[in-house]
Amino acid sequence: MRRMIDTQSENITMQHERHIAAELQVRPDQVAAAVALLDDGNTIPFIARYRKEATGTLDEEQLRHVAEQIARLRALDERRAVVLASVEEQGKLTAELRVQIEAAAHMTALEDLYAPYRPKRRTRASIAREKGLGPLADLILAQPRGTADGGATGRALRQRGRADGRGRAGRGARHRGRGN
Repeated sequence: MRRMIDTQSENITMQHERHIAAELQVRPDQVAAAVALLDDGNTIPFIARYRKEATGTLDEEQLRHVAEQIARLRALDERRAVVLASVEEQGKLTAELRVQIEAAAHMTALEDLYAPYRPKRRTRASIAREKGLGPLADLILAQPRGTADGGATGRALRQRGRADGRGRAGRGARHRGRGN
Protein backbone atom coordinates (compact mmCIF):
# COMPACT_ATOMS: atom_id res chain seq x y z
CA MET A 1 0.00 0.00 0.00
CA ARG A 2 2.78 2.40 0.95
CA ARG A 3 4.62 1.66 -2.30
CA MET A 4 1.45 2.37 -4.29
CA ILE A 5 1.04 5.76 -2.58
CA ASP A 6 4.70 6.56 -3.27
CA THR A 7 4.23 5.63 -6.93
CA GLN A 8 1.13 7.84 -7.21
CA SER A 9 2.99 10.70 -5.55
CA GLU A 10 5.90 10.28 -7.97
CA ASN A 11 3.52 10.27 -10.94
CA ILE A 12 1.85 13.47 -9.74
CA THR A 13 5.24 15.12 -9.19
CA MET A 14 6.34 14.11 -12.69
CA GLN A 15 3.11 15.55 -14.13
CA HIS A 16 3.77 18.82 -12.31
CA GLU A 17 7.34 18.92 -13.57
CA ARG A 18 6.23 18.30 -17.17
CA HIS A 19 3.59 21.01 -16.85
CA ILE A 20 6.08 23.56 -15.52
CA ALA A 21 8.66 22.54 -18.17
CA ALA A 22 6.10 23.15 -20.90
CA GLU A 23 5.33 26.62 -19.48
CA LEU A 24 9.02 27.54 -19.40
CA GLN A 25 9.85 25.71 -22.62
CA VAL A 26 12.67 23.72 -20.98
CA ARG A 27 13.34 20.02 -20.48
CA PRO A 28 11.42 18.22 -17.69
CA ASP A 29 14.69 16.92 -16.20
CA GLN A 30 15.82 20.53 -15.66
CA VAL A 31 12.64 21.25 -13.70
CA ALA A 32 12.98 17.95 -11.80
CA ALA A 33 16.52 18.87 -10.76
CA ALA A 34 15.42 22.35 -9.68
CA VAL A 35 12.53 20.92 -7.63
CA ALA A 36 14.85 18.42 -5.96
CA LEU A 37 17.33 21.16 -5.06
CA LEU A 38 14.54 23.41 -3.75
CA ASP A 39 13.11 20.53 -1.70
CA ASP A 40 16.56 20.00 -0.19
CA GLY A 41 16.40 23.55 1.17
CA ASN A 42 18.66 25.31 -1.33
CA THR A 43 17.84 28.93 -2.13
CA ILE A 44 17.09 30.22 -5.61
CA PRO A 45 20.23 32.44 -5.79
CA PHE A 46 22.42 29.51 -4.65
CA ILE A 47 20.93 27.17 -7.26
CA ALA A 48 21.23 29.79 -10.02
CA ARG A 49 24.89 30.51 -9.23
CA TYR A 50 26.35 27.22 -8.04
CA ARG A 51 24.11 24.44 -9.40
CA LYS A 52 23.78 25.48 -13.05
CA GLU A 53 25.12 22.11 -14.19
CA ALA A 54 22.29 20.32 -12.34
CA THR A 55 19.50 22.59 -13.61
CA GLY A 56 20.78 22.99 -17.13
CA THR A 57 21.45 26.72 -16.70
CA LEU A 58 18.01 27.80 -15.49
CA ASP A 59 18.23 31.45 -14.44
CA GLU A 60 16.80 32.98 -11.25
CA GLU A 61 13.59 34.06 -12.95
CA GLN A 62 12.92 30.56 -14.24
CA LEU A 63 13.83 29.02 -10.87
CA ARG A 64 11.48 31.43 -9.10
CA HIS A 65 8.71 30.41 -11.51
CA VAL A 66 9.45 26.73 -10.80
CA ALA A 67 9.32 27.35 -7.03
CA GLU A 68 6.06 29.29 -7.22
CA GLN A 69 4.35 26.82 -9.53
CA ILE A 70 5.41 23.71 -7.62
CA ALA A 71 4.17 25.30 -4.37
CA ARG A 72 0.86 26.25 -6.03
CA LEU A 73 0.37 22.81 -7.55
CA ARG A 74 1.21 21.02 -4.30
CA ALA A 75 -1.24 23.22 -2.38
CA LEU A 76 -3.86 22.49 -5.03
CA ASP A 77 -3.24 18.74 -4.65
CA GLU A 78 -3.56 18.93 -0.86
CA ARG A 79 -6.80 20.91 -1.09
CA ARG A 80 -8.13 18.54 -3.75
CA ALA A 81 -7.56 15.60 -1.40
CA VAL A 82 -9.42 17.39 1.42
CA VAL A 83 -12.32 18.29 -0.88
CA LEU A 84 -12.61 14.75 -2.24
CA ALA A 85 -12.56 13.30 1.27
CA SER A 86 -15.19 15.75 2.51
CA VAL A 87 -17.60 15.20 -0.38
CA GLU A 88 -17.08 11.44 -0.21
CA GLU A 89 -17.76 11.47 3.55
CA GLN A 90 -21.06 13.22 2.85
CA GLY A 91 -21.93 10.46 0.38
CA LYS A 92 -22.38 12.93 -2.49
CA LEU A 93 -19.34 12.10 -4.60
CA THR A 94 -20.31 10.99 -8.10
CA ALA A 95 -17.94 9.78 -10.80
CA GLU A 96 -18.59 12.96 -12.79
CA LEU A 97 -17.86 15.21 -9.80
CA ARG A 98 -14.66 13.28 -9.06
CA VAL A 99 -13.46 13.85 -12.64
CA GLN A 100 -14.27 17.57 -12.41
CA ILE A 101 -12.47 17.94 -9.06
CA GLU A 102 -9.42 16.04 -10.30
CA ALA A 103 -9.35 18.16 -13.48
CA ALA A 104 -9.51 21.51 -11.63
CA ALA A 105 -6.35 23.41 -12.59
CA HIS A 106 -6.77 26.35 -10.22
CA MET A 107 -7.77 26.77 -6.60
CA THR A 108 -10.76 28.98 -7.52
CA ALA A 109 -12.14 26.32 -9.87
CA LEU A 110 -11.74 23.71 -7.13
CA GLU A 111 -13.44 25.91 -4.53
CA ASP A 112 -16.29 26.67 -6.96
CA LEU A 113 -16.88 22.94 -7.37
CA TYR A 114 -16.76 22.42 -3.60
CA ALA A 115 -19.01 25.34 -2.63
CA PRO A 116 -22.35 23.45 -2.81
CA TYR A 117 -20.93 20.64 -0.66
CA ARG A 118 -19.10 22.74 1.94
CA PRO A 119 -20.51 22.01 5.41
CA LYS A 120 -22.39 24.92 6.91
CA ARG A 121 -21.42 26.33 10.29
CA ARG A 122 -23.69 25.36 13.15
CA THR A 123 -24.74 28.33 15.26
CA ARG A 124 -26.83 28.27 18.42
CA ALA A 125 -29.76 29.53 16.39
CA SER A 126 -29.44 26.79 13.77
CA ILE A 127 -29.24 24.14 16.51
CA ALA A 128 -32.42 25.59 18.08
CA ARG A 129 -34.16 25.48 14.68
CA GLU A 130 -33.10 21.83 14.26
CA LYS A 131 -34.76 21.09 17.60
CA GLY A 132 -38.01 22.64 16.33
CA LEU A 133 -37.84 25.86 18.32
CA GLY A 134 -38.24 28.24 15.35
CA PRO A 135 -41.97 28.89 16.01
CA LEU A 136 -41.18 29.62 19.66
CA ALA A 137 -38.62 32.22 18.63
CA ASP A 138 -41.13 33.80 16.25
CA LEU A 139 -43.69 33.96 19.08
CA ILE A 140 -41.17 35.58 21.44
CA LEU A 141 -40.07 38.09 18.80
CA ALA A 142 -43.70 39.03 18.13
CA GLN A 143 -44.21 40.05 21.80
CA PRO A 144 -43.60 43.60 22.99
CA ARG A 145 -40.20 44.29 24.60
CA GLY A 146 -39.82 43.27 28.23
CA THR A 147 -42.19 40.30 28.06
CA ALA A 148 -40.03 37.95 26.02
CA ASP A 149 -39.39 35.55 28.92
CA GLY A 150 -42.96 35.68 30.20
CA GLY A 151 -45.56 32.95 29.94
CA ALA A 152 -45.15 32.35 26.20
CA THR A 153 -41.98 30.34 26.63
CA GLY A 154 -43.52 27.95 29.12
CA ARG A 155 -46.76 27.65 27.16
CA ALA A 156 -45.01 26.88 23.88
CA LEU A 157 -42.77 24.31 25.52
CA ARG A 158 -45.64 22.62 27.33
CA GLN A 159 -47.46 22.37 23.99
CA ARG A 160 -44.41 20.62 22.53
CA GLY A 161 -43.98 18.47 25.66
CA ARG A 162 -40.61 20.03 26.51
CA ALA A 163 -41.32 21.95 29.68
CA ASP A 164 -38.07 20.74 31.22
CA GLY A 165 -35.99 22.68 28.67
CA ARG A 166 -37.58 26.09 29.29
CA GLY A 167 -34.36 27.88 30.19
CA ARG A 168 -32.39 26.61 27.22
CA ALA A 169 -35.27 27.18 24.82
CA GLY A 170 -35.69 30.75 25.99
CA ARG A 171 -31.97 31.43 25.64
CA GLY A 172 -31.91 29.90 22.17
CA ALA A 173 -34.97 31.83 21.05
CA ARG A 174 -33.59 35.12 22.39
CA HIS A 175 -30.28 34.36 20.64
CA ARG A 176 -32.13 33.96 17.33
CA GLY A 177 -33.73 37.34 17.85
CA ARG A 178 -30.33 39.07 17.85
CA GLY A 179 -29.90 38.92 14.12
CA ASN A 180 -29.25 35.22 13.42
